[in-house]
Order: sequence, then C-alpha cells, then structure tokens
Amino acid sequence: MYAIVNSGGKQYKVEQGETFRIEKISGDVGTTVSFDKVLMFSDGEIVKVGNPFVENATVLASIVEQDKAKKVLVFKFKRRKGYRRKNGHRQPYTAIKIDSIKA
Repeated sequence: MYAIVNSGGKQYKVEQGETFRIEKISGDVGTTVSFDKVLMFSDGEIVKVGNPFVENATVLASIVEQDKAKKVLVFKFKRRKGYRRKNGHRQPYTAIKIDSIKA
C-alpha cells in the first residue's frame, strides 16, 4: 500500500512505516501530522488517482526530527578580477515516519 502526497511544493511516494525527510513543517518531535493533499492511492489492487486530490484520503505521520541538512558551499569566482565570494547554506528539514494511510 502506498500513496503519493504533496508537501512543500514537492511530491513524495510514501509507504506505511517509512521514514524520510521533507521540507520543514512546523511542529515538535512526536507530534502527529496529517497530509490531506493525496494525489494518488494504491492498495495493491485498487488504484485511485485524484483530480487533483483523492477525496477522503489522508496520510498520518509523526515527526521524528527537526534539523538542518549538511552545509552546501556556494563559491563565486571571476578570474583576473580579484572577485571571490564564499557562502554557505544549510536547508532546514523535517524527518517524518508514516503511521497510516487511509482512503
């Protein structure tokens, strides 16, 4: 059984018991989160595709971690001009564990 949900402008294929990272959402560790924007649902036999979302379908998940990803270095350089810029960025994320898929 799996579903495709929309969160943070991205689409994720989720299965029950799976843990993965999504764009940061508000909430504390241990909080239950509900995803109502289910684009597709499949239980092995029946496949439901939404237009744009599947009605009465929700995915329940719990927040496992709120953290930042590894640092990405941004380095700008123009030769012979003495121009060098070094910048770093850490993208915040939320790790969630899928508890149940209801459709």
